[in-house]
Amino acid sequence: MLHPDVIAQLAAELAEADRTHGVIPRITARYPDATIEDSYAIQGVWRDQNLAAGRALVGRKIGLTSKAMQQATGITEPDYGVMFDDTVYESGAEIPVDLFSNVRIEVELAFVLAKPLAGPDATLEDALDAIDYAVPALEILNSHIELEGRTIVDTISDNAAYGAMVLGDVRKRPDEIDLRWVPGVLSRNGEIEETGVAAGVLGHPATGVAWLANKFAQHGARLEAGEIILAGSFTRPMWVSRGDAVRCDYGPMGVIECRFV
Repeated sequence: MLHPDVIAQLAAELAEADRTHGVIPRITARYPDATIEDSYAIQGVWRDQNLAAGRALVGRKIGLTSKAMQQATGITEPDYGVMFDDTVYESGAEIPVDLFSNVRIEVELAFVLAKPLAGPDATLEDALDAIDYAVPALEILNSHIELEGRTIVDTISDNAAYGAMVLGDVRKRPDEIDLRWVPGVLSRNGEIEETGVAAGVLGHPATGVAWLANKFAQHGARLEAGEIILAGSFTRPMWVSRGDAVRCDYGPMGVIECRFV
């Protein structure tokens, strides 16, 4: 593993990039032997510093859970990051584009847990039992590491490229709808750019919730009641700029709209 001083230095670089909305050179270009364990250690230092500064954790994001996203990034395994309370928007929000770097939008479902979920042997059925409800979500990607040539180590270190999320207002319990067939039709300024269905995420969007619980079990942790779990995109990311109006139609789960200012 990387020396703790290097991990702390890289976490500080990413914190500064987050503050200034900048981009740093790839970690794997400078430290080619860095491992996934190193990347989660870097993310953990950054997370703990934010918690110490008074931000509140509201949940976790899972990334790279669909073939569409894996092909778009060249990364072939899921990852996860943390989400803070000040990164949650409601549909209709005006979102300052200057808060983020390399700004893109992804189409997802989010799940709110009714009770804790622990691994190491959590199944899809266990996840569905633990979920209170599903809600449509747009994830705003925020990448502080240069994109060209990045690996999963770079992405994880950068909090899995999480910036913010926009939540819809239609909530469905898992037994009220077949979540696999929730559609997403993503438009920018009135033109459809991406389409998909939620089954593109590991066959069922809640599968990622079980995956995350099992990953957490490796560190003696679990997912807690009330947490929001952002399950991963079932479309490719869409670039957005200042002035763009974004709309996503989730069929029976409603519509999310937002504008970047």
